[in-house]
Parts: sequence; C-alpha cells; structure tokens
Amino acid sequence: MSSLVYCIAQFKPRPGKEKELFAVLQSLEPNTLREEGCIQYRVTRHIPNPYADGSSFPIAFNEIWRDAESFAKHNEGPRIKEFFSRYCLAEDGLAEEWNVCVYTDEPEDFS
Repeated sequence: MSSLVYCIAQFKPRPGKEKELFAVLQSLEPNTLREEGCIQYRVTRHIPNPYADGSSFPIAFNEIWRDAESFAKHNEGPRIKEFFSRYCLAEDGLAEEWNVCVYTDEPEDFS
C-alpha cells in the first residue's frame, strides 16, 4: 500500500508578475527539499507543446511527499504560511489565483 502524496500547486501570476512569482517560488525549493518526507519539490512553468496543448495556470509545483503527515507539516510550517499570506492572500500579492490539489496512486477500492 502506497502512502505517497502527490501535489500539484498551480499559480496564475498577476499581469507582469510571472518572472517575479517564479523566482519567489524557486526560492522555496532548497529548504523544502531538506524537509523530512519530501521526495520531490520542483517549480515549473508552462511551455507550448503541440503534444500537450491543454490549458493550465502558467506556473506549477510538482510535489511528492512520503505521506500525508509530511505534507501537512510542510504546509503548516512558517515558510509556506508566509508565502501564501504575502504572495497570494495580500491585495498586492504576486499571485492572482492559485489551485492546490493532492492525489494518490492507489485505486479507490484498494485495501
């Protein structure tokens, strides 16, 4: 049974703020990769490709965590709370919208 937690966190920057928001998100990587339970934590930006032409926010984190507890501890930490407060929730924040979702690799009926 897998306990891995997969997270996709997408961000839509305010107009003209994509480079700045991407840089801020990149700055979260080094310390997060040192957190217990972090397997992967990589910020990416959407690029055009004829084989993958779906719609998406321009910036996305691809995360893998050992378990739900590690993921929760990460999100409850001061660095992530400060990021959302300063860059997402603040009226002058860099993110216009964001969408954070978690996934499992287990089938629904797995026991």
